Amino acid sequence: MSVVVTGASGQLGRLTVEALLARGVPASDVVATSRDITRTKDLADRGVVVRRADFADPDSLAAAFEGADKLLLISTTTVDERVANHRRAIDAAVAAGVSLVVYTSMSHADTATTVLAATHRATEEYLRQRTVPSVMLRNSWYLENYTAQLPLFLQHGAVVGAAGEGRVSAATRADYADAAAVVLTTEGHAGAVYELGGDQAFTLAELAATVSAATGKQITYTDLPAEKLAEALTGAGLPAELAHVLADADLGLGRGELFTGSGDLRRLIGRPTTSLADAIADALADALR
Repeated sequence: MSVVVTGASGQLGRLTVEALLARGVPASDVVATSRDITRTKDLADRGVVVRRADFADPDSLAAAFEGADKLLLISTTTVDERVANHRRAIDAAVAAGVSLVVYTSMSHADTATTVLAATHRATEEYLRQRTVPSVMLRNSWYLENYTAQLPLFLQHGAVVGAAGEGRVSAATRADYADAAAVVLTTEGHAGAVYELGGDQAFTLAELAATVSAATGKQITYTDLPAEKLAEALTGAGLPAELAHVLADADLGLGRGELFTGSGDLRRLIGRPTTSLADAIADALADALR
């Protein structure tokens, strides 16, 4: 069985490669693709097959997917290029005779109204049009989206957002990677749509309270109109387009579009998901090392 993982130099892709190896998939049966293969040299040193795959270059995709049985298509990051990139990858997978495409989508991609959700919905629709057997892993937010901001939370004494009292079912990348590895290495998943998220959803006010409890410093949640949040993110150095997308995602969070009570993630990985408190504790411990 040959399993191709796209974006293997990224955080989710690398964790999925590690999860496949931990589940006993021989390194020679794992194909780790990246636009820059120098970033996956350490995987090659361990026997993983490393191939270049540039989503803007159909020829590179054809070569990268040659002989593949299953493909994990990790969604690309540039929002306005995402759908075109994904379509090229899906076309290459079909041409290569891949038996299953597993796609990392977004919570409630079929009904959510955010800019991000629209790109995932278009990809899901294209997968169905091409009639390739597929699995949708509709991931909620990463807990790392928040733990990476701990220095800012502590510096300013505040979590800032536009989510109101919406609840997010965030989970760690490692939990999502484990779920992807399970789907890629066990049978009976073709056609499935999994709404994946952490066991314990939380509001951004609860995020602030959890950071306060972990650090002993008072952190509050400040809820802003979306346009004001976008301005704040732009002022912090983010590109205007990305700031708009993130503010729009917070509005979706407020509407419940990043919440799931499905329990799909817990069932797939066979254990409780990592809690917000544990993720914060781990991030703080890492910062002290």
